Parts: sequence; C-alpha cells; structure tokens
Amino acid sequence: MTLISKIDENNINKEEIKKQAEILREGKTVIFPTETVYGLGANALDEEAVSKIYKAKGRPSDNPLIVHIYDKKQVNQLAENINEKAEIIMDKFWPGPITIILNKKDIVPMRTSGGLDTVAIRMPSNPVAKALLEEVKLPIAAPSANISGRPSPTKGIHVYHEMNNRVDGIIIGGDCTFGLESTVLDLTNDVPMILRPGSITKEDLENVIGHVNMDPALEKKEDNIKAKAPGMKYKHYSPNAEVFIVSGKTDDVANKINELVDNNSKEGLKTVVMCLEDNKNKYNCDTIVLGESLEEVAMNLFSSLISADEKEYDIVYSEEFPNKGIGRAIMNRLLKSAGYKIIKA
Repeated sequence: MTLISKIDENNINKEEIKKQAEILREGKTVIFPTETVYGLGANALDEEAVSKIYKAKGRPSDNPLIVHIYDKKQVNQLAENINEKAEIIMDKFWPGPITIILNKKDIVPMRTSGGLDTVAIRMPSNPVAKALLEEVKLPIAAPSANISGRPSPTKGIHVYHEMNNRVDGIIIGGDCTFGLESTVLDLTNDVPMILRPGSITKEDLENVIGHVNMDPALEKKEDNIKAKAPGMKYKHYSPNAEVFIVSGKTDDVANKINELVDNNSKEGLKTVVMCLEDNKNKYNCDTIVLGESLEEVAMNLFSSLISADEKEYDIVYSEEFPNKGIGRAIMNRLLKSAGYKIIKA
C-alpha cells in the first residue's frame, strides 16, 4: 500500500517529510514534487532501490537517472573532474531546473547511470523536494513519476491516478512551476553540450560560460544508441491519443486543422487542438489553451496532454512554436510526443 502525504510547500509538515524520508532510507520508492515535474525517487547509491524505479515505471534499464541533491558539497561525493564551468553553473543556477553531467565516481552504481561512466546531478528548488532531500541525507535518483513513455506529471492528482500502488510513498504538493523537465548540460568535454533543452536556455547558459553546443541528436527522430541523458531515447511524453504538430503561418495552420477536423468528424474521430489563447476561436472543434506566453505553454504542456486522455480524444493537433529560447524545449517535447509527425499547412 502506498503512503500518501499531502504537503503544502508554504507550510511544510516535517512529520510527513520524516515518514517519507524513512521509506527512502529503507531502499523503497517515493514520489515527490519538484519545480519541473514530479519525480519518482529512490536511493541513488543502492542498486536494488534503483531497480524499483525501473520496475515502477516500466522503464528501459539503459536510460540514465538524474541524481537529486540538497547541498553542492554532495557533488564531490558523486563526481570527479569538476571543472570551472561546472562550478559557474552550480553557483549561477542551483538550486533550479538544470542538470549537469560529470564523470562519475565508483560510488554511483552503473544502474543509476544507465551503464555510463557519467552521472547526471541536479539540485531542485522546490521547497518540498529540498526538505525531503535534506531529511533523508542521501542522493536520490528520480526520473519523472510516470509510466515510461507517458507525459510527465506536473500535478499531484495526475501522479496519484497513474502511480498509486506502484510505489511505496507519494508526496502530493502543488503544481510544478516550470512544467518541463530540467535542462541537461554535459560538462565532460571542452565545449559544454545541451543534451535536453529546458527552462534554462542555451542563451541563458552562454551568457555565463560562453559557447554551448546542442546535441545533434536533438534534430533527429532516431533513438540514440546510448542515451546520455533522460528523454533522449525512445518515444516519450505520449498520450493515448495520436498527436500531430501542424506547421505554418497562423491562419494557414487554422485552415488546415479545420479541414482535418471535418474529415475526422466524418470518420467519428474526436479531435482537440492545443493552441495559444489568442488563437482559440480560430478552430471548429474543442481546444485546450496552453497559455498566452511560451512560459505558460511550457508549464501547461504535459498536463494538457494528460487532459486530452482524460477526455478520451482520438486525435490531438498542436500549433507549432518558435524553436528558440524556451520554445526549443517545448518543441523537443512536442516532437517526441507526436512521434515526429508534422503536417505542413
């Protein structure tokens, strides 16, 4: 049976935190909120505990896990060859939604690192996550708290419905403020490389450490042979509905989608469009408004995909977003959700 703790991040119940920390110390699994998405955690240094994460998610065991910490000093326990750029990133952006990849020490099991000689580390800023990590005093491996391949949960109710009785503990906190998983930055080479875009953008990083590369694999739909970061392999973020991205000028996109909606209706298919607030009246079908800004789109994307399932839509069409800044992260998740299916308007 899963122990459920409802915790207000503005008034943290320390007794509930202690109960959930004890579950983690026992080598079991606990789901907790972060500022990005909800995470499914276990002791990162215990191979058997980490195996329980993979089992709960139905996750391929060669996908690396992100290790969550509460104190920068813990990096020295987990990693070696910590360079100046890593120090700058930690000082500038931690705690916050960025994961850094460094060469791992032997203390980190291969199961945690997905069989790689590197380790992915981040320090979350969510108050509940911070309280839990400080109480447990262990590095906690935690991928997103969903069935592998499904949209990542950003609301406690979604975690409860999908993962109750699959894990040992669930902390239900508030909604996640960023809504997309952390930026993943590989710092093991001379030029840092973004392996997964997120809320901390390429531009943000280049302002403090100079030139940053984008992993070429981000432009391809083929699976990586050996994923160096979560979300790089396999189809991801997919609801039961079939997702398509419609690309082109705004009015052309609306006309194309309305044409497709008419065809779907004749075939008895239930359709919804994910769009910006300004465009919601352009469509002749149900809409899910993602927000007015790209920041709101990022925050609402995963919960909107889950909502499409709850309402049993057959087909989801999404508007395309600019592939720069945080739009780069939005499009990365949308493309994977759609299996790279793009319709040109």
